[in-house]
Amino acid sequence: MTGKSSLFVNQYSDLGLHFHVIGEGVVRVRTPRQERVYDKENYIDFRMRLFGEPGQGPQVLSPGIHSFPFKLGLPLGLPSTFLGKHGWVQYYCKTALREPNGLTHKNQQVFIVMNPIDLNLEPAILGKISGQETFRCEVEHKFGVSCVGSGSVVCKVTLDRGGYVPGESIGVSASVSNRSRLTIKSTKAALTETIAYLSRGKVVQMEKRELAVLTRGKIRPGEKDEWDNEQLYIMPLPPTNLRGCHLIRINYDVFFIIEPSGLQKEVKLQLPIVMATYPLRNSDDENGNKAGTHYPSTLPIFRPWLEDKSQD
Repeated sequence: MTGKSSLFVNQYSDLGLHFHVIGEGVVRVRTPRQERVYDKENYIDFRMRLFGEPGQGPQVLSPGIHSFPFKLGLPLGLPSTFLGKHGWVQYYCKTALREPNGLTHKNQQVFIVMNPIDLNLEPAILGKISGQETFRCEVEHKFGVSCVGSGSVVCKVTLDRGGYVPGESIGVSASVSNRSRLTIKSTKAALTETIAYLSRGKVVQMEKRELAVLTRGKIRPGEKDEWDNEQLYIMPLPPTNLRGCHLIRINYDVFFIIEPSGLQKEVKLQLPIVMATYPLRNSDDENGNKAGTHYPSTLPIFRPWLEDKSQD
């Protein structure tokens, strides 16, 4: 990280300028019993003096704007910046301008850290490997109780691969065969984000949210429905799992949900995916970016629903 700290002096001043870089992860939760849970871990804690030498007495600056360049090498493996409802990962610089008369002027500036996840370096999540579909889920579910069976539904779901970046779409293919005597009211594919907040190694709060949904209609007894590479669009999102952070876990899944009529419970298939920051390179694009993908220049951390008081 490089930059400069600037200050405006409107008169001659005796001062020292101190610089502090902080990176931290914080979890702050209020339990149903109104107990407060707080945990914190530090990633950076670096201090330096940009102006003034200790023990040499006050120094004089002329009126005007003064800049003090600095350079700091960030440690490898820092977790990405993240803002959540019950916790965050933040990085910021603090400066303190101290005068001999005891007056202190303070300022603070946030900066963003992005720990990249490159799909090209994670071959196990790319999808079809050696001709095998690695992101496929299949289930045969029987309705009714053992003595009064209502038949079964057979469902097969496949994703085009297991890792994506914001701006891409997830290709969902499915085959739903209704071999029961019940009507299936609907089928749904949903991209879901799950955030777990931890304190002392235990999960103290969870957030779960549907980010994108595709829905199809009825499947009558004896009928079959086919999904052919239906597209779930991915909005700007933080990457999977905040690597390097032990207080916050972020996971993404595609759920395929079958809702039967009557009092039968829904059938749910779960396919975990990885949300990365650098897209998969392919022969269709010389630069390695699929059309429409968001190559990261900054990390999307704004999450509009944080201000929605109607949500839990």
